[in-house]
Amino acid sequence: MVRMNALADALKSICNAEKRGKRQVLIRPCSKVVVKFLTVMMKHGYIGEFEIVDDHRAGKIVVNLTGRLNKCGVISPRFDVSLSEIETWTKNLLPSRQFGYVVLTTSHGILDHEEARRKHTGGKILGFFF
Repeated sequence: MVRMNALADALKSICNAEKRGKRQVLIRPCSKVVVKFLTVMMKHGYIGEFEIVDDHRAGKIVVNLTGRLNKCGVISPRFDVSLSEIETWTKNLLPSRQFGYVVLTTSHGILDHEEARRKHTGGKILGFFF
């Protein structure tokens, strides 16, 4: 089969490995969007360090898991989200206002919903994690 969405494959394999209680997971193929998404997750402490392995093909990522992640997923299609709609998306996707993040791709880069609100920008929705 052909891979249609590298980000969806990556998040699904992370979520499955987390459910199985694994300490590490190997993600392939590697892409810039996946790396930025993982950077946002790592910044909030949901995953540990990750290492990009260059194999002169599509690349691989080895992610260290911490056991904090409950669920992560991709939103497809990537809907346009204005600044006023961010609140409704977080209400629909996340279990509570206290934790979890919706990830957006904006003109300022790939940000979580709180940072996007601070920078006063909307964008397209990529996914979520909590």
